[in-house]
Amino acid sequence: MSAEEFHELHEHAEHAAHDRSMAPVSLTMAILAVLVAVVSLLGHRTHTEEVVLQNKVSDQWAYYQAKNIRRHTDELFADLVSVMATNNAQKAEQSREKYQKEADRYRDDQKEIDAEAKKLEQETRLVRRRADRFDLAEVFLEVGLVVTSITLLSGKRFFWYSGIVLGVAGVVVASTALLVR
Repeated sequence: MSAEEFHELHEHAEHAAHDRSMAPVSLTMAILAVLVAVVSLLGHRTHTEEVVLQNKVSDQWAYYQAKNIRRHTDELFADLVSVMATNNAQKAEQSREKYQKEADRYRDDQKEIDAEAKKLEQETRLVRRRADRFDLAEVFLEVGLVVTSITLLSGKRFFWYSGIVLGVAGVVVASTALLVR
C-alpha cells in the first residue's frame, strides 16, 4: 500500500469520525487494508521463490548440457581411436574403451540430471500457480477496500456490503493458494 493510499484511508477515517454510523465501515476498511498488506507480502515472497526455482531449473539444464557435450566429445574420441591407424592396437583399444566408459557414465549422469530438472520445473509451476492465486486475492481485497470506501462518500450501505463480499472472496482465494498442490 502506497503512502498516498494510506493518506486517503486516513482521510476517510477522519470523515467517519464525524458520523458514528460509519464506524463499522472504517473498521472494515482497516481490516481490508491489513489483509491487502498480508496477501501482497505473501504474493511477493511466492514470486521470489518462483524466480529462485526458475534459476535452479536453468542451472540444472545447463549442467545437463555440459554433461551432454562431454559425452559427445568422449564418443567422438572413441570413434576416432577406433578408425585411426596405429602401431599399438592394444593401446588404441584401451583408449577407445576408456572414452566409451566415460561417455556411458555421462549418459547415466544425464538421466539423473534430467529427472531433477523436470522435478524442479514441476515445483516451479506449482509455485507460479500459488503466486497467481495470491495476486488474484490481492486484487479482490484492494477492490473490496475501494468499494467499501465509497460508502464513506455516498453513505450507501450497499457499497459496504459489496466491499465485504469482495474482501471475503479475496480471503477465500488467498486461502486456496495454500492448498495448491
